[in-house]
Amino acid sequence: MTLSIVSCKKKNTLKQENKTAAINKVLDSADLIFDSNKKDSAYYYYDKALSMSDPEKNPNQYVYSLTCMAEILQIEGDYTTSEDILSKAMPYIKKTTRPRYPWYAYNVMANNYDYTYDYNNAVLYHKKSLQYTASNLKKRASLNNIASVYINQKKYAEAIKILLPLAAKKEVFGNDPKISKRDYSIVLDNLGHCYYSLNDPKALYYYTESLKIKTELNDEELIMISHKNLSNYYLKIDPKLAKKYAELSYAKSFKIRSILNRSRCLSLLINCSEGSDLKKYTLKYIELMDSISDARQRKKNQFALIRSVSKKDRDENLKLKTQQFENELQLERQKNRNIISYIIIIFIVGVLLFLSFYLSAKGKKQKTETITKSEMRISNKLHDELAIDVYNTFAFAESEDLELNENKEQLLNSLENIYNRTRNISKENSSIITNEKYADSLKDMIADFKTPNINILVNGIDTIPWNKIDKNKKITAYRIIQELFINMKKHSNASLVSAIFKIIDQNVVVICTDNGVGVPNGKIILKNGLQNVESRIETINGTINFDANSDKGFKVSFTFPL
Repeated sequence: MTLSIVSCKKKNTLKQENKTAAINKVLDSADLIFDSNKKDSAYYYYDKALSMSDPEKNPNQYVYSLTCMAEILQIEGDYTTSEDILSKAMPYIKKTTRPRYPWYAYNVMANNYDYTYDYNNAVLYHKKSLQYTASNLKKRASLNNIASVYINQKKYAEAIKILLPLAAKKEVFGNDPKISKRDYSIVLDNLGHCYYSLNDPKALYYYTESLKIKTELNDEELIMISHKNLSNYYLKIDPKLAKKYAELSYAKSFKIRSILNRSRCLSLLINCSEGSDLKKYTLKYIELMDSISDARQRKKNQFALIRSVSKKDRDENLKLKTQQFENELQLERQKNRNIISYIIIIFIVGVLLFLSFYLSAKGKKQKTETITKSEMRISNKLHDELAIDVYNTFAFAESEDLELNENKEQLLNSLENIYNRTRNISKENSSIITNEKYADSLKDMIADFKTPNINILVNGIDTIPWNKIDKNKKITAYRIIQELFINMKKHSNASLVSAIFKIIDQNVVVICTDNGVGVPNGKIILKNGLQNVESRIETINGTINFDANSDKGFKVSFTFPL
């Protein structure tokens, strides 16, 4: 028999905030309903208080609500659900500010283990409750509960060691002597049960002393328990007296309206009866057990429904709060986004203005540099290729007799050569056609390099979709091919030159080869025209490859994406 001193009553002695006060008000109502034995209604209000409690901000109320709900389920025999609910309170035990909350929770958990025959855990949790004993009354209750578990384990000697010191002194706790007497009568009951189990006649003394106190208190439930104990005591030595006490306990079970206790009293009556009485009580017992099973299932379903409805309400409230929070958060985010957008726009506009001025200035500078380079290149070319020839021609005209046919012919040839070179320089620096006539313009440019001593072969130029290629790429390709042919004419001494155009993997590939002197020792020195070629190809994300291993001519290929 376990001792439960603290019922689901809660007295608020702390200064609470508005929400905490509202929770406590609901808990006070739940406690009153619990004490009036309306446990299903009490369960509803404890669950309501639970839904109002934040375990971080209201740990006392949260733990207390769960513990009361667990105790109600325990009373109804649903130990598994009781343990599940109480386990939710365990992480917040240490956050409570009053020791009675963990004490109460640990005792309910211990009783769960006791009722499910897990005695080791029952003792463990009762001992844990001793750590939170703020009063002698709670300490005595925990010790008595430990002794009760030992009795269930048939460890009577260990139980007696605990109970004898408790029975040796009657203590008065608080302003209500009834609580002290009730505690003392239960200790005597348990001590009597130990001696009864050990066949020690001292059991009768403790049973009768306990009954006297209970009769004085007029506690129907405790009196019923004493009658059961006395019935068991007399069962073998005085069967008639045993049956009398069994009948008394059975009658008391109706007064306290406890079906579970009534079934236990009927079980005792069956042990004390014979003949027709045995049959009568057996049939009543079977009928009652069926009723208990149905009632437990109904209660279980009822409590599950309360939890389900409450969870649904909590979920809906949480959903509404979450939606409200999300709306507020969305507004705040939108506000922040607008501010950030304005800052970004201002920053971008500033950067764009800066880049515009910077690129404009840079473009002007680059344009000036490009013009200067072009002028220098043309100037150098005119000086290198024409100045000496012009000077020599003038000198020839002044010093030689132009009346002679051979001198006249030589002068004309020199002038024609100067004209052709001038025309070539003009073409090299003239604008490039990039429209649909680009391929024809490219062919004409290549054809200009053909002489009686140089034969040029062009293959695949018309297979390239020039109209789909970017204008800058066409200009760059034109200049690269032009530079390569100029280099060939100056340095290769070739008699045969080929230019092959292909498309491979979405890339334009141009291969130029000649049968000239090739590359001395396989070493390519990039300067002047060839250096320009490499610089140009990089601007259109292309690559160029010089064949340094060819000793029978010169070969170069370059590639750029369509």
